[in-house]
Formats: sequence, C-alpha cells, structure tokens
Amino acid sequence: MFQWLEQTLGAIVILLVLLDVFLTVLYARAGTGIISDRLARLAWRVFRLVSKPFGRHRGVVLSLCGPVILLLLVAFWDIGLTLGTALVIHPRLGTAVTAGSGETPTDFITALFAGGSSTSIVGAGDFTPQTSSLRAFYLFTSLVGTSIISLTLTYLMQVYTALRRRNAFGLKLHLLSAETADAAELLAGLGPQGKFDGGHNNLSEMAKEMGEVKESHHFYPVLSYFRFNDSYYSMSQTNLLALDTVTLIKSGLNDEKYGWLKESAAAAQLWRASMMLMRTLSDTFLPNRVPRSPEPPDAQTRERWRRRYFAALRRLRQAGIEITADEQSGADIYISLRAEWDYLITMLAPTLAYDMEEIDPAGSRPASADERQEFQTRLSSAG
Repeated sequence: MFQWLEQTLGAIVILLVLLDVFLTVLYARAGTGIISDRLARLAWRVFRLVSKPFGRHRGVVLSLCGPVILLLLVAFWDIGLTLGTALVIHPRLGTAVTAGSGETPTDFITALFAGGSSTSIVGAGDFTPQTSSLRAFYLFTSLVGTSIISLTLTYLMQVYTALRRRNAFGLKLHLLSAETADAAELLAGLGPQGKFDGGHNNLSEMAKEMGEVKESHHFYPVLSYFRFNDSYYSMSQTNLLALDTVTLIKSGLNDEKYGWLKESAAAAQLWRASMMLMRTLSDTFLPNRVPRSPEPPDAQTRERWRRRYFAALRRLRQAGIEITADEQSGADIYISLRAEWDYLITMLAPTLAYDMEEIDPAGSRPASADERQEFQTRLSSAG
C-alpha cells in the first residue's frame, strides 16, 4: 500500500510541474500559474525584507530579484520533475528497474539519480527498466524532460526580449522629455511652434508601444519583478509620463485649435493602455490593497497639482503652443483627470523602492520647470 501511495504522490508531483509549465509558458496569462506566481511573490517579499538594511543601496539588492525568480522557477521545475520520477521509480528499484552492473541500490538517493537521468537529454544508462510499463514511463519522462528544457529556453529568451523592449520604451519616453521626467517637456517637444502633425505620429507610436508593454506583462508576469536603479526604466515613471501627457493634452491645450488631438484615438489608446498596465502591476504588487474608487485628493495635494499644471502651461506657452482659453477650468479638469491615476503610481512606486521625487520630479516640485532654460534654446543646441 505504501508503494502505491508513493507512486501516486510521484505522479501528482509530475502533473503539478507539467501544469505549472503549461500555465506559465504556453497558456501565458498573469495570475494563472499554480506555483510560479506564488514563488515570485514569495521571492519578492524576501528580497524586500533583506534589502531594508542596505539603505540607499536597497535598489541594488532588489534589482537581483527578477533574475533570481527565473533561476528559482527553472530549479523548481527541474527538481519537481526529478522528485516526481524518483517517487515513481523508488518502489521498483531492484525489481522492475535494475542497475546495469552489480547489485541495485534501493535507497531514495539512488531513485533521485535514476529519476534525474531518465529526464535528462544525456541521461546516464546506469539503470534500465525491465517491464513494459516502466519502459513506457522512461520514454515519457525523457520526452517530458526534453520538452521542458526547450520550453524553458524559449521562455527565457521571450522574457528578456520583452524586458529589452520595455526598457527601450522607458528610455524613449525619458529622452522625449529631455531627461526631465516632465510630461510638459515631452508634450512641448511633440508640438514645437504649435505644430502637432508629426507629434501625433509620435503619440500614436507611444500608444502602440504602451499596449505592447501591457500585453508583455500580461504574458510574462515575471517582468514586473525586474527592477532597475535608473528610475526611467521603472513602469511607475513610464506610466506617469504617458498619463500626464494625455492629462495635459485634455486639460491644457486649446479646444478650437487642438480639438482633433484631444479626440484622437492615439490619446485615448495611450490613456487606456497605461491604465490597464497600472492595474496589472497593482494586481501583482498590491493585491486587495487598491481601492475600487480612489479617495478625493486633499487640499494640499490639489494645490500642488494646480501649481504643477500652471508650471506646465508656462512651458507649453514657451514652445509656441496655444493653451486653453480658460486656465482655471483647465486646472480643474487636470486635477480631476490626475485623481484617476495618481494614487496608483503613488502606491506602486514605494513598493518598488522608488521615491516619488525620482518618479515625478515635476509634480513633487512644480517650480523646477521654471528653472530650466527657455524652450527656444533648442533652436541652436543639440538637446
């Protein structure tokens, strides 16, 4: 009876590993992995705890979490498959599975070696199945082992390809904002002298790339745990730049001249894709902590946003962009729109060990926009 229980347990372990590989690699949807999601969240909690004593170097420690999660995931699949096969083989050592020469050991370590060999591409031939059922099992495990190795390599390449694209998009927005992380600077660059014809193409491309980044995080949730020291690689800052850009378009530009841009599919797509990505990240890092409807901003926050809005308008005016005729009404629209997304970034950034002054320098210190050189200095400079 114990032998049957051991083999049944082994079969269950193998099935769990295969199901987790299927849901993580082939089905590829956020939140569907049986073990992978839980393993990633546990690793992130451990890294956050371990990194606290490192102070300002905490980000360096957290930057190791993503790669470590991938190593743990691959190790779990390999060890789980080896353990499952060992549990199936162990009761049959010495009878249905024998050593190639000499007496067959029957301890569990030997079973682990035999099980690992049966799943390996270059499996050792030290142990040979003697019955049809065990031969079929050995064939099955060898095919499964080969398939998992192939799927794992493909998965790793896809993850790092998606990570490179995500980082390239973050860097792109950072450079479009003249390395200021200020959406007003980005928007001014899209419409110099008030001409948004070319800038609309850039906005459409941003919307497309944001949609791709969102879907990458949906396919490969482990991307969420890759943290980099440079804040412009963080999804918090990337989303803030995208959402604040659309917010300024809707609230700060003149309706008569730029109504077509406000109503464009590119602006709507950029907004919706960014919000969807923020929700995906919140589900990963802030499960059950994000309110369905945010609390209205307090008076201090509203005043800071108002000052940020008027600083942005001054920058847009410098670029020759015609701003809204009713600035006070525009400020109210800006505050209303920003209240829909700011709380998500404010909650998420500290979770990833970023300071809001890093993520949103323009919003944290609105006066910084007035300390920059006049926008027209771009006429005779490279930057």
